[in-house]
Amino acid sequence: MTESIIIDCDPGVDDAAALLLAFPSTELEILGITAVAGNIPLEKTEANARFVCELAGRSDIRVLQGCGRPLLYPQRAGVTVHGEDGLGDIGLQRSSSPPAERAAIDFIINQVRAAPGEVTIAVLGPMTNIAVALAIDPGIAPLIKRIVFMGGAAFCKGNVTERAEFNFYFDPHAAQAVVASGIPMVMFGLDVTHKAIITPERTERLKRLGRIGAVAADMLTSYGAGDPCLHDPCVIAYLIEPEIFSGVEGFVEVDVQSDLAMGQSIVSVSQRELAGRTPNCLVMTDVDHDRLFALLEERYARFLAQAA
Repeated sequence: MTESIIIDCDPGVDDAAALLLAFPSTELEILGITAVAGNIPLEKTEANARFVCELAGRSDIRVLQGCGRPLLYPQRAGVTVHGEDGLGDIGLQRSSSPPAERAAIDFIINQVRAAPGEVTIAVLGPMTNIAVALAIDPGIAPLIKRIVFMGGAAFCKGNVTERAEFNFYFDPHAAQAVVASGIPMVMFGLDVTHKAIITPERTERLKRLGRIGAVAADMLTSYGAGDPCLHDPCVIAYLIEPEIFSGVEGFVEVDVQSDLAMGQSIVSVSQRELAGRTPNCLVMTDVDHDRLFALLEERYARFLAQAA
């Protein structure tokens, strides 16, 4: 059965790799891509989303601009591992297509209301767009099928501070608003994504898969020099082949009180920790990394087959 998804992202090299995994996957119907500020500023994330669509021959997929800053912070710094252009600074030639329209929030609301219980939101960046959509129209919360997101660090250290993972740290208030919404959720935090390691052997295999594979390999090689973990594609891989991953049910909260722990994900799994609360999230903790990279290769190879 095909799953209807909105991909909310901040491309970013690993976001781009995730989009390229989603595009040829017939298990997924991509309703649209909503861009948000995060890894890099919004004007670059939306441009990169449009570029990746063009690169893959998927300009039929709508790209829309969302929020350009966190809910309560005027700005937050991005991360340097993605390069100045956000796609690894590997010399990609961009088109001169016009910027996407600033309609991401309305798009999310309208798509969910048009198909109650059928739309999954795959969140690859900070949760600002989703939190704003829920604030404008709280009634969409019970209509969203589920949210599958990359963010947080359940049982391990953070990657931007000692306690916080980048997406949660960038907009902790948005993350807390979304995880507290009652929407069914699946979390891909650093616990699992740190087990999906980009290696020279794996990028070398991607290079054999035509232009898409070569571009992806070059981006991941540049990015992997600073962060060797394949974060965002885990979300898309789960939607295609959930058996690759395993995890535990837990109750997820995000610290928005303490300066020292701002953005920390607090995950309760034992009966004592839950204290009568019902788990609100499936928290992924492990991955069959060989199957994950095999899936990446198999789907990137489909671009080569289409071009033949």
